[in-house]
Amino acid sequence: MKVYLDNAATTQIDPVVLEEMMPYLTEFYGNPSSIHSYGRKAKSAIDKARKVVTRYLNASTSEVFFTGCGTEASNMIIKGAVRDLGVQRIISSVIEHHCVLHSVETVERTGVHVDFVKLDAEGHVDYEHLEELLKDRSLKTMVSLMHANNEIGTLLNLERVADLCKQYGAYFHSDTVQSIGYYPIDVQKIKIHFLSGSAHKFHGPKGVGFVYINSDTPIKPLLDGGSQERNMRAGTENVFSIVGLGKALEIAIEKMDENRAYLSELKSYMSAQLQSHIPGVEFNGDRTEEGSNYKVLSVSLPPNAKAELTLFNLDIAGIAASGGSACTSGSEKGSHVLEGIKADPNRKAIRFSFSKYNTKTEIDYAVATLAKIFAVSGEKVGV
Repeated sequence: MKVYLDNAATTQIDPVVLEEMMPYLTEFYGNPSSIHSYGRKAKSAIDKARKVVTRYLNASTSEVFFTGCGTEASNMIIKGAVRDLGVQRIISSVIEHHCVLHSVETVERTGVHVDFVKLDAEGHVDYEHLEELLKDRSLKTMVSLMHANNEIGTLLNLERVADLCKQYGAYFHSDTVQSIGYYPIDVQKIKIHFLSGSAHKFHGPKGVGFVYINSDTPIKPLLDGGSQERNMRAGTENVFSIVGLGKALEIAIEKMDENRAYLSELKSYMSAQLQSHIPGVEFNGDRTEEGSNYKVLSVSLPPNAKAELTLFNLDIAGIAASGGSACTSGSEKGSHVLEGIKADPNRKAIRFSFSKYNTKTEIDYAVATLAKIFAVSGEKVGV
């Protein structure tokens, strides 16, 4: 049996999305910068996808730009804010995705001051400490905090952070790669200056994402070249992938409530089954409905001689899961997220993440396999 439970790393492309993309590989292959009919057809497809994103965010079409990925978007925002907006200080956290942490490290080497906000044991931001940091207005500041952590699923209160940033005159950037398509985000109601998305996290293609840049905080391009994306992102647009992003987000919006209910049920079911069949199992991050991403479950397994080979043994059994962020797979260094929340280093962490294509039967198989690995009772799982 093959079971894919690593949907925070990437998702299966929706067949409807692939069908929508194919004509732009085979028939409508024009360069969108060309003025002839082939080019106009491609340009029209990009404009259609952009309108889907702007409707979702309640933004203007002049505020959304397509990129190669969420990593590019965060690099563009952080480096552009320092270069073009005069940002002198960045407030972030130690559990951000590496695209943010490494970008912050890069600008820090140029003289930008960096502060890290305190976190609790579940990865929640200490909002009182954040306000303390923001009260120092001697340096022009940007806050960069992710909406949903990619390893443990803990959610940020976007509205609360946005209100604090507005109160103290700071810019606000949120890496929303794990939450776009899963949670509603209205930039008219929540004052976010910058955010990012990536299509392959919501059943679209890899290699395409977008950045939202509030019209009041314009930055310059990260890439120099042609005038594509209204002079904000040089290089010929990845038309068929942008088409896929638009269609995937359209489906995600339409099915958001349905998918949330289904995935929340899968997550709760797997949590309960793990607790029933693996003595001593615990979980990393917040697991409450309001405080946790419903598609991510970080499992903390009890110390066991077989623990280090858990991922390998799951893979042998046909089950795909992750030991943390996919971007550090194969790295000898442990998860910076788990280290950041001071998780017990003696316990093995496995991240299971769900999609609309998963079933309870698959969950039963994964739990039974884990129970076998940990040599616990052989009673039938899921009954």
